[in-house]
Amino acid sequence: MRRSKGRILAGLWQCVSGSLEAGETVVAGALRELGEETGFDGKVIDGFFNLDQVNQFYEPSVEGILSAAIFAVRVRPGSEPTLSHEHDALRWVSPATALETVVWPAYRESIERIARDLVDPDRAAWFELGLEGRRRTG
Repeated sequence: MRRSKGRILAGLWQCVSGSLEAGETVVAGALRELGEETGFDGKVIDGFFNLDQVNQFYEPSVEGILSAAIFAVRVRPGSEPTLSHEHDALRWVSPATALETVVWPAYRESIERIARDLVDPDRAAWFELGLEGRRRTG
């Protein structure tokens, strides 16, 4: 998704991101942000995955180091996003194109993990969570 004009980092292609609200779990916050920024909810999510990745980065607006847990979702075929005011464009692209498009090294690492670990259903099963954030058992 491309950040809208008039916003910080306007024109940057990025994934869903955001902050936790008071009392919110990490998983609930991630799914809320997904819904707010794309309109995707539990009705269209076919898979929810923990990428086993936590990014830390300096954020100038708070003059501090922030941590972000990274998740991935698989949506049902034909699902189309509804963008919020935060973004003005969205493209579905191949992993190779995504790697060329993103700026932040952590985004590239996330894309590589998705391509490496989530494409194979047997391997992806180890990373899958239920929408409540617990490991799926089968």
